[in-house]
Amino acid sequence: MQSDHPVLSGRQVRLEPLAPAHADGLIAAAAADPGLYQWSMVPQGRIQVLDYIETARSWCEAGSALAFAIVRTADGTVIGSTRCFDLEYWNWPQGHARRHRAAPDAGEIGYTWLTRQAICTAANTEAKLLLLSHAFETWRMLRVCFHTDARNQRSRKALARIGASFEGILRGHRLATDHIARDSARYSIVESEWPAVKIHLLQLLGY
Repeated sequence: MQSDHPVLSGRQVRLEPLAPAHADGLIAAAAADPGLYQWSMVPQGRIQVLDYIETARSWCEAGSALAFAIVRTADGTVIGSTRCFDLEYWNWPQGHARRHRAAPDAGEIGYTWLTRQAICTAANTEAKLLLLSHAFETWRMLRVCFHTDARNQRSRKALARIGASFEGILRGHRLATDHIARDSARYSIVESEWPAVKIHLLQLLGY
């Protein structure tokens, strides 16, 4: 079980462990403009949102994910969600310095969505800064990857903008929102790249 599930706080947003208490906020955030989510599986309505939260929490309890509500610090409004998931714990050899670590070695950031009001604001950039800082500085992960529907040009541009490296297209990789086997564009950041990526993110945020 992944017991390390902190609140990650920034100037613009706060990432809180996803919980049923966030349901009303997520329902309102997702309903603001459902048309935004052509390529993303964003829950609509109470039943879907509660199932979304329960599934995310079960992954957290299994130790394979950390799921968060994205909360605007200025007024406490829930504006979306994100998570670290597919957390990998590598089988290091006996005697290796990383052998008995409780933290994951690699993983993915995704399931990220924002309400319309938060699109094209600092919210996504700061959320990525908070998650990546936790991944590389607290967990000391070696790699973080991202996948998005290859057709989702907005998401692909956002990943390139934060400094993630494009690795290629995974064909027929995951179920798409239009119920086909989608091609996924894959991006990543590795440990050695993190210092430069962090500086870049801070510059984008003007910090």
